[in-house]
Amino acid sequence: MKIGILSGGGDAPGINAVIRAVVRKAIRTYKYEVFGFRNGWRGLVDGDFFPLDLKAASGMLPRGGSILGTSRTNPFKHKDGPQRILKNVKENGIEAVVVIGGDDTLGVAHKINELGLPLVGVPKTIDNDLAGTDYTFGFQTAVSIACEALDKLQTTAEAHSRVVILEVMGRYTGWIALWAGIAGGADAILIPERPFDVDEVCSYIRQRQARGVNFSLIVVAEGAKPRGGDRIVYSSGVDEFGHAKLGGVGFYLVKEIEKRCKDIEARVVVLGHIQRGGAPVAFDRVLATRYGIAAIDLVHEGKFGRMVALQGNKIVSVPLKDVVGKRKTVDLELYDIARVFFG
Repeated sequence: MKIGILSGGGDAPGINAVIRAVVRKAIRTYKYEVFGFRNGWRGLVDGDFFPLDLKAASGMLPRGGSILGTSRTNPFKHKDGPQRILKNVKENGIEAVVVIGGDDTLGVAHKINELGLPLVGVPKTIDNDLAGTDYTFGFQTAVSIACEALDKLQTTAEAHSRVVILEVMGRYTGWIALWAGIAGGADAILIPERPFDVDEVCSYIRQRQARGVNFSLIVVAEGAKPRGGDRIVYSSGVDEFGHAKLGGVGFYLVKEIEKRCKDIEARVVVLGHIQRGGAPVAFDRVLATRYGIAAIDLVHEGKFGRMVALQGNKIVSVPLKDVVGKRKTVDLELYDIARVFFG
Protein backbone atom coordinates (compact mmCIF):
# COMPACT_ATOMS: atom_id res chain seq x y z
CA MET A 1 0.00 0.00 0.00
CA LYS A 2 1.20 3.51 -0.83
CA ILE A 3 0.31 6.34 1.52
CA GLY A 4 1.07 10.04 1.46
CA ILE A 5 1.56 12.60 4.21
CA LEU A 6 1.39 16.40 4.18
CA SER A 7 1.53 19.30 6.62
CA GLY A 8 -0.53 22.41 5.92
CA GLY A 9 -1.09 25.83 7.46
CA GLY A 10 1.34 27.39 9.91
CA ASP A 11 4.20 25.27 11.18
CA ALA A 12 4.16 23.94 14.75
CA PRO A 13 6.85 22.23 16.82
CA GLY A 14 6.14 18.52 16.59
CA ILE A 15 5.21 18.12 12.92
CA ASN A 16 8.38 16.15 12.24
CA ALA A 17 7.69 13.92 15.23
CA VAL A 18 4.33 13.01 13.64
CA ILE A 19 5.98 12.29 10.30
CA ARG A 20 8.65 10.16 11.98
CA ALA A 21 6.04 8.07 13.80
CA VAL A 22 3.92 7.56 10.68
CA VAL A 23 6.92 6.54 8.57
CA ARG A 24 8.41 4.14 11.10
CA LYS A 25 5.23 2.23 11.87
CA ALA A 26 3.97 2.29 8.29
CA ILE A 27 7.20 0.75 7.00
CA ARG A 28 8.28 -1.50 9.87
CA THR A 29 4.88 -2.83 10.95
CA TYR A 30 2.61 -2.59 7.92
CA LYS A 31 5.20 -2.74 5.10
CA TYR A 32 3.69 0.32 3.41
CA GLU A 33 5.45 2.75 1.09
CA VAL A 34 5.31 6.35 2.32
CA PHE A 35 5.54 9.55 0.28
CA GLY A 36 5.73 13.12 1.48
CA PHE A 37 3.86 15.88 -0.35
CA ARG A 38 5.71 19.18 -0.38
CA ASN A 39 4.20 22.40 0.94
CA GLY A 40 0.83 21.21 2.12
CA TRP A 41 -2.08 20.92 -0.29
CA ARG A 42 0.05 22.59 -2.95
CA GLY A 43 2.06 19.39 -3.23
CA LEU A 44 -1.05 17.33 -3.90
CA VAL A 45 -2.38 19.86 -6.42
CA ASP A 46 0.97 19.95 -8.27
CA GLY A 47 1.88 16.29 -7.79
CA ASP A 48 5.07 17.31 -5.97
CA PHE A 49 6.12 14.48 -3.68
CA PHE A 50 9.09 12.31 -2.72
CA PRO A 51 9.61 8.96 -0.98
CA LEU A 52 10.05 8.84 2.78
CA ASP A 53 12.09 5.93 4.09
CA LEU A 54 13.52 5.06 7.50
CA LYS A 55 16.69 7.03 6.82
CA ALA A 56 14.69 10.15 5.93
CA ALA A 57 12.79 9.82 9.21
CA SER A 58 15.94 9.46 11.31
CA GLY A 59 16.90 12.31 13.64
CA MET A 60 13.63 14.21 13.13
CA LEU A 61 12.17 13.98 16.63
CA PRO A 62 13.71 17.19 18.09
CA ARG A 63 13.51 19.23 14.90
CA GLY A 64 11.07 22.12 14.57
CA GLY A 65 9.44 23.16 11.32
CA SER A 66 8.48 20.52 8.76
CA ILE A 67 10.74 18.53 6.48
CA LEU A 68 7.84 18.52 4.02
CA GLY A 69 7.42 22.27 4.03
CA THR A 70 4.00 23.82 4.53
CA SER A 71 1.70 26.43 3.01
CA ARG A 72 -1.76 27.93 3.37
CA THR A 73 -2.84 26.63 -0.03
CA ASN A 74 -6.57 26.10 -0.47
CA PRO A 75 -7.15 23.71 -3.40
CA PHE A 76 -10.69 24.99 -3.80
CA LYS A 77 -9.26 28.42 -4.67
CA HIS A 78 -7.19 26.97 -7.51
CA LYS A 79 -8.56 26.05 -10.92
CA ASP A 80 -9.53 22.38 -10.88
CA GLY A 81 -7.61 22.00 -7.62
CA PRO A 82 -9.62 19.08 -6.14
CA GLN A 83 -9.74 17.29 -9.50
CA ARG A 84 -5.98 17.64 -9.91
CA ILE A 85 -5.49 16.14 -6.45
CA LEU A 86 -7.64 13.12 -7.26
CA LYS A 87 -5.87 12.71 -10.61
CA ASN A 88 -2.39 12.88 -9.07
CA VAL A 89 -3.05 10.33 -6.35
CA LYS A 90 -4.71 7.93 -8.79
CA GLU A 91 -1.89 8.14 -11.33
CA ASN A 92 0.72 7.55 -8.63
CA GLY A 93 -1.11 4.79 -6.77
CA ILE A 94 -1.53 6.73 -3.51
CA GLU A 95 -4.31 4.98 -1.60
CA ALA A 96 -4.57 7.17 1.50
CA VAL A 97 -3.17 10.42 2.90
CA VAL A 98 -2.36 11.51 6.45
CA VAL A 99 -3.09 15.24 6.75
CA ILE A 100 -1.42 17.27 9.52
CA GLY A 101 -3.09 20.60 10.02
CA GLY A 102 -5.44 22.97 11.76
CA ASP A 103 -9.04 23.86 11.00
CA ASP A 104 -8.42 25.17 7.47
CA THR A 105 -6.24 22.25 6.39
CA LEU A 106 -8.54 19.68 7.97
CA GLY A 107 -11.57 21.43 6.50
CA VAL A 108 -10.10 20.79 3.06
CA ALA A 109 -9.33 17.21 4.11
CA HIS A 110 -12.98 16.65 5.01
CA LYS A 111 -14.13 17.93 1.61
CA ILE A 112 -11.53 15.94 -0.33
CA ASN A 113 -12.37 12.82 1.67
CA GLU A 114 -16.01 13.21 0.63
CA LEU A 115 -14.84 13.41 -2.99
CA GLY A 116 -13.35 9.94 -2.62
CA LEU A 117 -9.76 10.25 -1.36
CA PRO A 118 -9.26 8.31 1.91
CA LEU A 119 -7.82 10.68 4.51
CA VAL A 120 -6.91 10.73 8.19
CA GLY A 121 -6.35 14.00 10.07
CA VAL A 122 -3.82 14.93 12.73
CA PRO A 123 -4.63 18.09 14.77
CA LYS A 124 -1.91 20.73 14.56
CA THR A 125 -2.06 24.30 15.80
CA ILE A 126 -0.13 26.18 18.44
CA ASP A 127 -3.37 28.05 19.17
CA ASN A 128 -4.93 24.88 20.68
CA ASP A 129 -8.34 25.93 19.35
CA LEU A 130 -9.35 22.79 17.44
CA ALA A 131 -12.56 21.10 18.57
CA GLY A 132 -12.61 17.43 19.47
CA THR A 133 -9.25 17.25 21.20
CA ASP A 134 -8.00 18.45 24.58
CA TYR A 135 -4.63 19.50 23.19
CA THR A 136 -2.97 20.05 19.86
CA PHE A 137 0.78 19.51 19.60
CA GLY A 138 2.84 22.69 19.42
CA PHE A 139 0.70 24.47 22.00
CA GLN A 140 2.81 23.55 25.02
CA THR A 141 5.98 24.60 23.22
CA ALA A 142 4.47 27.98 22.33
CA VAL A 143 3.36 28.45 25.95
CA SER A 144 6.83 27.57 27.21
CA ILE A 145 8.44 30.11 24.87
CA ALA A 146 5.98 32.84 25.89
CA CYS A 147 6.46 32.06 29.57
CA GLU A 148 10.23 32.26 29.22
CA ALA A 149 9.82 35.63 27.51
CA LEU A 150 7.71 36.89 30.41
CA ASP A 151 10.37 35.79 32.89
CA LYS A 152 12.94 37.82 30.98
CA LEU A 153 10.67 40.82 30.50
CA GLN A 154 9.90 41.08 34.19
CA THR A 155 13.47 41.97 35.08
CA THR A 156 13.79 44.69 32.46
CA ALA A 157 10.31 46.06 33.23
CA GLU A 158 11.19 46.24 36.91
CA ALA A 159 14.56 47.87 36.25
CA HIS A 160 12.98 50.66 34.18
CA SER A 161 9.65 50.94 36.04
CA ARG A 162 7.81 50.25 32.81
CA VAL A 163 4.66 48.56 31.61
CA VAL A 164 5.69 45.83 29.19
CA ILE A 165 3.12 44.29 26.88
CA LEU A 166 3.79 40.88 25.37
CA GLU A 167 1.76 40.18 22.21
CA VAL A 168 1.38 36.47 21.50
CA MET A 169 -0.39 34.47 18.82
CA GLY A 170 -4.05 33.62 19.11
CA ARG A 171 -6.25 34.75 16.24
CA TYR A 172 -9.61 33.73 17.65
CA THR A 173 -8.80 32.25 21.05
CA GLY A 174 -6.54 33.13 23.95
CA TRP A 175 -5.12 29.75 24.96
CA ILE A 176 -1.46 30.78 24.64
CA ALA A 177 -2.04 34.15 26.30
CA LEU A 178 -3.98 32.62 29.18
CA TRP A 179 -1.61 29.75 29.96
CA ALA A 180 1.55 31.79 29.52
CA GLY A 181 0.06 34.69 31.45
CA ILE A 182 -0.82 32.54 34.44
CA ALA A 183 2.52 30.72 34.39
CA GLY A 184 4.48 33.95 33.89
CA GLY A 185 2.67 35.99 36.54
CA ALA A 186 1.08 38.51 34.16
CA ASP A 187 -0.75 41.44 35.75
CA ALA A 188 -3.40 41.42 33.04
CA ILE A 189 -4.29 38.94 30.29
CA LEU A 190 -6.30 40.08 27.28
CA ILE A 191 -7.94 37.44 25.08
CA PRO A 192 -10.29 37.39 22.06
CA GLU A 193 -13.05 35.77 24.12
CA ARG A 194 -13.29 38.82 26.39
CA PRO A 195 -13.08 42.25 24.70
CA PHE A 196 -10.95 44.54 26.86
CA ASP A 197 -11.41 48.02 28.30
CA VAL A 198 -8.22 50.11 28.27
CA ASP A 199 -9.38 52.06 31.31
CA GLU A 200 -9.72 48.79 33.21
CA VAL A 201 -6.20 47.82 32.17
CA CYS A 202 -4.96 51.18 33.42
CA SER A 203 -6.69 50.58 36.73
CA TYR A 204 -4.67 47.40 37.20
CA ILE A 205 -1.49 49.37 36.62
CA ARG A 206 -2.58 52.04 39.12
CA GLN A 207 -3.45 49.39 41.71
CA ARG A 208 0.11 48.11 41.52
CA GLN A 209 1.55 51.62 41.77
CA ALA A 210 -0.55 52.22 44.89
CA ARG A 211 1.20 49.22 46.47
CA GLY A 212 4.60 50.62 45.50
CA VAL A 213 5.09 48.32 42.50
CA ASN A 214 6.12 50.46 39.55
CA PHE A 215 6.12 47.91 36.75
CA SER A 216 3.49 45.68 35.12
CA LEU A 217 3.40 42.81 32.66
CA ILE A 218 0.46 42.48 30.29
CA VAL A 219 -0.09 39.57 27.90
CA VAL A 220 -2.37 40.09 24.92
CA ALA A 221 -3.43 37.66 22.20
CA GLU A 222 -3.11 39.08 18.69
CA GLY A 223 -6.86 38.64 18.13
CA ALA A 224 -7.94 40.50 21.28
CA LYS A 225 -10.01 43.58 20.58
CA PRO A 226 -11.16 46.63 22.53
CA ARG A 227 -14.71 46.58 23.84
CA GLY A 228 -17.02 47.83 21.12
CA GLY A 229 -14.20 47.79 18.57
CA ASP A 230 -12.76 45.49 15.92
CA ARG A 231 -9.73 43.25 15.82
CA ILE A 232 -6.60 45.15 14.86
CA VAL A 233 -4.90 44.23 11.58
CA TYR A 234 -1.65 45.37 10.04
CA SER A 235 -2.60 44.55 6.45
CA SER A 236 -5.82 44.65 4.44
CA GLY A 237 -4.97 41.46 2.58
CA VAL A 238 -6.31 37.98 3.35
CA ASP A 239 -4.96 34.49 2.74
CA GLU A 240 -6.60 31.79 0.61
CA PHE A 241 -8.87 30.87 3.50
CA GLY A 242 -10.06 34.46 3.97
CA HIS A 243 -8.08 35.26 7.13
CA ALA A 244 -6.90 38.81 7.70
CA LYS A 245 -3.32 39.39 8.80
CA LEU A 246 -3.59 40.29 12.45
CA GLY A 247 -1.06 42.23 14.50
CA GLY A 248 -0.64 45.53 16.22
CA VAL A 249 -2.87 45.21 19.26
CA GLY A 250 0.20 45.51 21.51
CA PHE A 251 1.21 48.82 19.91
CA TYR A 252 -2.38 50.02 20.21
CA LEU A 253 -2.28 49.30 23.94
CA VAL A 254 1.03 51.15 24.41
CA LYS A 255 -0.40 54.25 22.77
CA GLU A 256 -3.67 54.12 24.71
CA ILE A 257 -2.04 53.42 28.08
CA GLU A 258 0.47 56.25 27.71
CA LYS A 259 -2.31 58.58 26.60
CA ARG A 260 -4.38 57.83 29.68
CA CYS A 261 -1.51 57.54 32.17
CA LYS A 262 0.84 60.43 31.48
CA ASP A 263 3.49 59.23 33.94
CA ILE A 264 3.60 55.68 32.53
CA GLU A 265 6.20 54.49 30.05
CA ALA A 266 5.13 51.39 28.10
CA ARG A 267 6.83 49.06 25.65
CA VAL A 268 5.60 46.18 23.51
CA VAL A 269 7.30 42.92 22.53
CA VAL A 270 5.76 40.91 19.71
CA LEU A 271 6.85 37.26 19.89
CA GLY A 272 5.47 36.41 16.47
CA HIS A 273 6.97 33.37 14.77
CA ILE A 274 9.42 32.75 17.61
CA GLN A 275 6.50 30.88 19.17
CA ARG A 276 6.44 28.48 16.23
CA GLY A 277 10.16 27.90 15.93
CA GLY A 278 12.73 25.63 17.49
CA ALA A 279 12.57 22.23 19.12
CA PRO A 280 9.30 20.97 20.61
CA VAL A 281 9.12 20.47 24.37
CA ALA A 282 8.87 16.91 25.70
CA PHE A 283 5.06 17.00 26.00
CA ASP A 284 4.66 17.91 22.32
CA ARG A 285 7.19 15.31 21.20
CA VAL A 286 5.27 12.58 23.02
CA LEU A 287 1.84 13.81 21.90
CA ALA A 288 2.93 14.17 18.27
CA THR A 289 4.42 10.67 18.36
CA ARG A 290 1.20 9.22 19.77
CA TYR A 291 -0.80 11.04 17.11
CA GLY A 292 1.39 9.72 14.30
CA ILE A 293 1.08 6.13 15.50
CA ALA A 294 -2.70 6.45 15.90
CA ALA A 295 -3.05 8.02 12.44
CA ILE A 296 -1.27 5.21 10.61
CA ASP A 297 -3.25 2.67 12.64
CA LEU A 298 -6.47 4.29 11.41
CA VAL A 299 -5.19 4.04 7.84
CA HIS A 300 -4.43 0.35 8.32
CA GLU A 301 -7.89 -0.23 9.80
CA GLY A 302 -9.55 1.61 6.91
CA LYS A 303 -11.11 4.21 9.24
CA PHE A 304 -11.02 7.31 7.07
CA GLY A 305 -12.60 10.72 7.39
CA ARG A 306 -11.48 10.85 11.01
CA MET A 307 -9.05 12.86 13.11
CA VAL A 308 -6.91 11.50 15.93
CA ALA A 309 -7.42 13.34 19.22
CA LEU A 310 -6.39 13.45 22.86
CA GLN A 311 -9.27 13.13 25.31
CA GLY A 312 -8.15 12.82 28.89
CA ASN A 313 -5.08 10.58 28.71
CA LYS A 314 -6.32 8.48 25.79
CA ILE A 315 -5.76 8.85 22.08
CA VAL A 316 -9.08 8.45 20.28
CA SER A 317 -10.47 9.38 16.88
CA VAL A 318 -13.36 11.65 15.99
CA PRO A 319 -15.15 12.26 12.67
CA LEU A 320 -13.70 15.20 10.74
CA LYS A 321 -17.24 16.42 10.08
CA ASP A 322 -17.68 16.94 13.83
CA VAL A 323 -14.49 18.98 14.10
CA VAL A 324 -14.14 21.32 11.13
CA GLY A 325 -15.70 24.74 11.31
CA LYS A 326 -15.89 24.64 15.09
CA ARG A 327 -13.66 26.40 17.56
CA LYS A 328 -12.57 25.45 21.07
CA THR A 329 -12.48 28.64 23.13
CA VAL A 330 -10.63 29.06 26.41
CA ASP A 331 -11.94 27.70 29.68
CA LEU A 332 -13.42 30.83 31.26
CA GLU A 333 -13.19 29.23 34.70
CA LEU A 334 -9.42 29.26 34.20
CA TYR A 335 -9.64 32.87 33.07
CA ASP A 336 -11.49 33.76 36.27
CA ILE A 337 -8.63 32.18 38.23
CA ALA A 338 -6.19 34.36 36.29
CA ARG A 339 -8.23 37.48 37.08
CA VAL A 340 -7.53 37.01 40.80
CA PHE A 341 -3.95 38.07 40.04
CA PHE A 342 -4.73 41.07 37.83
CA GLY A 343 -3.47 44.36 39.23
